[in-house]
Amino acid sequence: MSSRPPARKSSLSALNKFIFASRWLQLPLYLGLIAAQAVYVFHFWVELVHLLEAAFGSQTALQALINSIGYKTDAPITKLNETVIMLVALGLIDVVMISNLMIMVIVGGYETFVSRLNLEDHPDQPEWLDHVNASVLKVKLGTAIIGISSIHLLKTFINAANYDEKVLMWQTLIHIAFLLSALAIAYADRLMSRHEKPDH
Repeated sequence: MSSRPPARKSSLSALNKFIFASRWLQLPLYLGLIAAQAVYVFHFWVELVHLLEAAFGSQTALQALINSIGYKTDAPITKLNETVIMLVALGLIDVVMISNLMIMVIVGGYETFVSRLNLEDHPDQPEWLDHVNASVLKVKLGTAIIGISSIHLLKTFINAANYDEKVLMWQTLIHIAFLLSALAIAYADRLMSRHEKPDH
């Protein structure tokens, strides 16, 4: 009788280790996000090169930019104008913000759900990584999504003549929904942290 409990404890310990080790199944997902970010970097440089070439008078690059931003006008565009530059710049900012969002998910998610990165002594350690957890990550992701949505909405308003009124209305409503969702997440996180303080 005395020899059975340790055997059961050992089997439970092995099961616990197996379940805990299953977190490494998320590793391919984060590696996939890194690959997707590489695609974003490539897209950023393609757009930037087109912008620079168009600035020096390349009609092919200018047409590629106009097609990528979906800009239409009655008069043919033969050179860069302020609206095209602004839309391209907002597109580049959008790529950067999405890339920042992906870094938050990759680094923060890996640190929270897979394994410690042990960056305490690294001079480039992100400041927010010191106190990252699932709750903080949700708030930061919500804030980043609002920023990205704002850029998309601004691009739509600048190019409003090429959009239907329903598209403008729905994009505005979706942006407001993102904003309210982020505020709700931040408020819930604040309430939870307030309730957890007396326990510590």
